[in-house]
Amino acid sequence: MSTFAVVNCSELVTLAGPARPRVGAEMRELGVIRDGAMIVREGVITHVGSRHEIDLPAEIIDAGNRVVMPGFIDAHTHPVFAGNRADEFEKRISGATYQEISAAGGGIRSTVRKTRAAPEDELFAAASRYAQWFLRGGTTTIEAKSGYGLSLDAELKMLRVIHRMGPLRAVPTFLGAHEIPDEYRDRREEYIALVIDEMLPAAKPMAEFCDIFCEPHVFSIDEARRILCAAKAHGYKLRMHVDQLANSGGAQLAAELGAITADHLEHTEAPGIGAMRDAGVQPVLLPGSVYALGSKRYPDARAMIEAGLAVVLATDFNPGSSPTPSMQMILSLASTQMKMTSAESLTAATINAAYSLQRGAEIGSLEPGKRADFVIHDCTDHRELAYFFGIQSAQAVYVGGASVA
Repeated sequence: MSTFAVVNCSELVTLAGPARPRVGAEMRELGVIRDGAMIVREGVITHVGSRHEIDLPAEIIDAGNRVVMPGFIDAHTHPVFAGNRADEFEKRISGATYQEISAAGGGIRSTVRKTRAAPEDELFAAASRYAQWFLRGGTTTIEAKSGYGLSLDAELKMLRVIHRMGPLRAVPTFLGAHEIPDEYRDRREEYIALVIDEMLPAAKPMAEFCDIFCEPHVFSIDEARRILCAAKAHGYKLRMHVDQLANSGGAQLAAELGAITADHLEHTEAPGIGAMRDAGVQPVLLPGSVYALGSKRYPDARAMIEAGLAVVLATDFNPGSSPTPSMQMILSLASTQMKMTSAESLTAATINAAYSLQRGAEIGSLEPGKRADFVIHDCTDHRELAYFFGIQSAQAVYVGGASVA
């Protein structure tokens, strides 16, 4: 259908508002239209309003008195990898820590070995399977990181797979500084030089963002500064894994370098929150990894919202520390563990996430001129999305006006 209307919406959750990320009380303003309707032409939204305000075209999609809202935008994922780490999950249940498993050669390096060995088409088949998981859960756009290659050829292989993903929208991020690979364990300066001198220039045509895992036992503050300054010189926009395992000043470094986002932030305290606010860095909070690792220390979402930060929620989907593509699970954790309201969580998972990917003018809300990425959820009240957990409420999923799930 080139032109159609979506009608009989119990709530049309538009997220309409200012052309920027939402902060403070704005995060609770969802722009809900009861008995709403929306017209889509050639994959773009042209009209939004109440049913009685809109002249309907011949083609109609009846939402069945359900909630209609933008597709979730998952702004932190690692969707390209070979194998899984169910064995390490068992070890953590038995008492081993994430850091102990990594020091013994597991963790990220375990997935690196499998991913390097896998042919590109095998990785694509696995990533396509995960893409369907995202879509069936109501996610229409993801930020997709490399980082399980840690060699020039393997990182480029991963980025090629990301570019092949669809109809799920995928925004590519280069994460060559995810870990020090096995063969460089005693030559970390050589690996850093490889990332700076070879990987960054080679990956730039295929990646918008550069990310790094900045932690004391992975890449230090000084090492992260060197790598990310080089990335900026090549034209990358910056994202950072910071303060997940310790408060090492990663949030302040993100502010210093003008990163678009600082992600994780479980141990970030008031100085880091203030620095991010002053620099306009968006925090991307990943409660799924806290839950899956059993670490119990969640980011201080309330302090960040009250400080005026444009908070984002994401799954951190990956084979080790957060093996979930479910944004509904993340909404539930945000409410129960971080005391975010349902409205704040939906804002963080849609329009704020879109701005963190530099896509706020295109997706993240249901407004005229934006792409018709929307979901019909099997509920009548948007608060049910966080209230019911362990289910997939998405009844129908549309990307660019086309039905995909």
